[in-house]
Amino acid sequence: MWVGGGLLVAAAGLAAIVAVLARRAEPFLQARIVEGLQERFHARVELDSFHLALGNGLEGHWGVWAEGKGLRIWPPAQVAGVAVPGAAQPVAPLIRLAEFRFHAPLRYEPGKPFRISLVELKGLVVDLPPRSHFQHGSTAAERPKIGGGLLRFELDGIECGGAHLTLETSKPGKLPMEIAIAHFKLMKIGTGGAMGFDAELTNPRPVGTIHSTGSFGPWDASDPGESPLKGDYRFEHADLSDFKGIAGILSSTGHYEGTLRDLVVDGQTDTPDFRLRPFDNALALHTKFHAKVDGTNGDTWLEPVDATLGHSHFTAQGQIVRVMVAGAGGVKQSLGHDIALTINVDRARIEDFLRLASRSGAPLLTGAVTVKAALHIPPGAPPVHERMRLNGSFALDRAEFSSKKIQDRIAELSERGQGRPKEAQSADAAGVRSRMEGDFQMAGGLIALSRLIYTVPGATIQLKGTYRVKGGALDFAGTAKMEATVSEMVGGWKGMLLTPLDRHFEKNGAGTEIQIHIKGTREAPEFGMDFGRMKGSSAEQR
Repeated sequence: MWVGGGLLVAAAGLAAIVAVLARRAEPFLQARIVEGLQERFHARVELDSFHLALGNGLEGHWGVWAEGKGLRIWPPAQVAGVAVPGAAQPVAPLIRLAEFRFHAPLRYEPGKPFRISLVELKGLVVDLPPRSHFQHGSTAAERPKIGGGLLRFELDGIECGGAHLTLETSKPGKLPMEIAIAHFKLMKIGTGGAMGFDAELTNPRPVGTIHSTGSFGPWDASDPGESPLKGDYRFEHADLSDFKGIAGILSSTGHYEGTLRDLVVDGQTDTPDFRLRPFDNALALHTKFHAKVDGTNGDTWLEPVDATLGHSHFTAQGQIVRVMVAGAGGVKQSLGHDIALTINVDRARIEDFLRLASRSGAPLLTGAVTVKAALHIPPGAPPVHERMRLNGSFALDRAEFSSKKIQDRIAELSERGQGRPKEAQSADAAGVRSRMEGDFQMAGGLIALSRLIYTVPGATIQLKGTYRVKGGALDFAGTAKMEATVSEMVGGWKGMLLTPLDRHFEKNGAGTEIQIHIKGTREAPEFGMDFGRMKGSSAEQR
């Protein structure tokens, strides 16, 4: 009993001594933590409080629990030739941490570091300035190296819940990108080396959950955006309705590698219910892509995107990048993003695209379509449809209208154009296929077709004109050429009476050439013949 009591008293005394020593060691350890972070980030570091307490760790080992609160790390300033514009003025911290906690065992071997298995973080906020905030003035070799010191720590991992990342923008009046990180864990942490990570975060736009694993680092203190990064991701339940005019739930998987500011991304997306608003007719959209991305501002270079919409295949290649200009004091400012894409629709069905823009879900016509176009949307205040510039050409083969009335008229035009008026009364509309091709330009909400050719057996219609997207106003003029003469198209005794007119309409190898126009609107088009233009043409011919 006396021996046992003595041991208890000795243990209590030892615990008291260790507790007193731990309390006295707090200021020293707090200063060492601040010093180590300053060396690591080449920046000013503040820590409001730091406390030690005895207890068992997560692995059951007796040791010291350490807890700190109010940690702040500023961007690098005037360190090893690295300068920050306006550093004389107060700036927001680069990293803020509400509190951290870790356990260190009471085992120390001279010359070896204390091993800490896990550091727990709460209330982490990272505010990453734009690239213009950093100015390089030295090479990596000239920067100070982390010293050994009398007391060294070796850290295995960091775990954090509820973190928040802010990617600042240099554009005046534009809100920064906010990213909520539900959970992340850093593993294999070594001095100055790369760290493994496992993270789950919420993408700001479109809103969805991203789960990613990979490696990050070593940390580039002079410019955090240049820190190496690679990994794999899974993007789920992304709601495309965050973007005006489209809807659907997107999922994506892929791999990325590079730096935070210069990532190469290879992946694929699936949107089984892709829709255009307000029509809401769903089609499956699948893409494979290779892209370069600046993760700090969203600049993207597509090289290329390979897409399948319904039964249609197309590719897109180009860039979506910021336009920078020199502002006050020589500091660069962003005017917005400039979008420049080359689009190639090589194997597609026109009904897939028309179904998306149909209120009933029934396309106006069917057929094989190819399109080559260049899209440019410069930055600016006007709406997108007013800033958009689109230039290209298209071809539609074996086209057939879904409306029986329209298709019957086309079949009749084909039969009469071939000089078979009797067959025109009972023409097989389903057997008539037409072809359409042309060149187009779109600017300011106006589509201009400098060349539009529509052909069916026996007839060719050539038009040029404009179509206004808002309101659907039509203004086209051109010629309709038939293989048959006027008398042959009418047939019978009426055709015989019209025989003298044939010579007035015969021109350029066509049996009949008529000047026509299309006016009105998309819902109420007006077709007519321009006799004035025909007379002028006839006079010139004579």
